[in-house]
Amino acid sequence: MISLIDLLYKNEDLEDNLLLELITHLDADTAPYLFEKALEKKSIFYKDTVYMRGLIEFTNYCKQNCNYCGIRGKNTTVDRYRLSKEAILNCCEEGYKLGYRTFVLQGGEDPFFTDEVLVDLIQTIKESYPDCAITLSVGERSYESYALLKQAGTDRYLLRHETATKSLYESLHPNMSFENRRNCLFTLKELGYQVGAGFMVGLPNQTPTDLVADLRFIKELEPEMIGIGPYIPHDETPLKGSKGGTVEETLVMVALARLLLPKALLPSTTAMGTLDPKGREKALKAGANVVMPNLSPTDVREKYELYKDKICTGDEAAHCRQCIEGRIKSAGFRVDMGRGDHASIHIPEEASSVQIKL
Repeated sequence: MISLIDLLYKNEDLEDNLLLELITHLDADTAPYLFEKALEKKSIFYKDTVYMRGLIEFTNYCKQNCNYCGIRGKNTTVDRYRLSKEAILNCCEEGYKLGYRTFVLQGGEDPFFTDEVLVDLIQTIKESYPDCAITLSVGERSYESYALLKQAGTDRYLLRHETATKSLYESLHPNMSFENRRNCLFTLKELGYQVGAGFMVGLPNQTPTDLVADLRFIKELEPEMIGIGPYIPHDETPLKGSKGGTVEETLVMVALARLLLPKALLPSTTAMGTLDPKGREKALKAGANVVMPNLSPTDVREKYELYKDKICTGDEAAHCRQCIEGRIKSAGFRVDMGRGDHASIHIPEEASSVQIKL
C-alpha cells in the first residue's frame, strides 16, 4: 500500500484497478500514511491555510425527491421556509462584519427562486459587497439560467454529482436524469464558474468500484471544489434504517481526492462533525481545506435537515465562527477569512486575504 500511495503522490493519478486496491486494502496501519501524504500535497498549494465560507441555507422547499434527503418534496413532515431577500441580505451583512468574504447560498430546487428573483438577489449582494465571492447551490437548471446567474455576478456553483454510477444514481433519484446531472456540471465549467462536484460515501448498495468511478469522474471533470461527505440516513425518507457511511471511509476518499486533484478546494463537512466530535479536524488532517460555518437565522437551521442530528443548528453566527476557528487552530492550521479561490485563479492581493479578529 505504501508504494501505491507514493506512486499516486508522484503521478497525481493511478489506474482504476490500483485505486480499487487502495480503497479495499487500506487498514489502520497504512491509512495514516495516506492522510500524511494528502496533507503534504495540499500544503504545496495552500500551506497551512483553511478557508472559511459563510453558509446561508435560504430555502428548504424542493421539487425533487432524492431518496436519501430529508427535505425531499414528498416529505410532508418538513416545516418549510424560504428566507426573504431582506433576511438573506441581513445574513450577508452579519457575515461581512464577522469577516467572511465568500457567501454560499444553498437551497433545495425551489421553483419560487426564478432566474429573475435570483439575479436580483445576486446583483444586490455583489453591489453591497463587491470584494466578496458568491457561491450558489440550487440544483439543476438550464444553460440559459446558469448563464444569467453567472452574468449577474455568481462566482461559483456547487452541484454534487452524487454518484458516477448510472444505475446507483437512478435508484436514488426518481424522475431525474443521470446524463443531465453530468451535463449541468460541464455546462457550468463551460460558462466559467468555479465548479463544485462531489459525492456521498456509504450509500446503500454503493461498492468500492462505484467509489473508483467517482474518483475517475472528478479527475476527468477537474472541478475547483469537491464536496465529499458520509451518507447519514434520515427517518423520513425511503432509505430509513439503512446503514450509512463512516468517518473512516470518508477520510480515505477525501485524501484520495486531494492526491488526484492537488489544487482542489475540499470542504471539511458538517456531516463529519455530526458523526464524530473531531470529524472535521480529522478531515483537515487528511487534506481538506475549507469549512462553512452557518450564517442562517437560528430559527430555521433545524428545518434544513438533509440528514438526522445535524450539529450547530442553535449557535449564533459569531459563536459558530469562533468555535470552528478554535477547532481549526487546535488542529494546527491557520484560518483565512478571504475569498479563498482555487489555486489556479489569481485574485488581487487586497481582495484575496482578510484577517478579522473577533
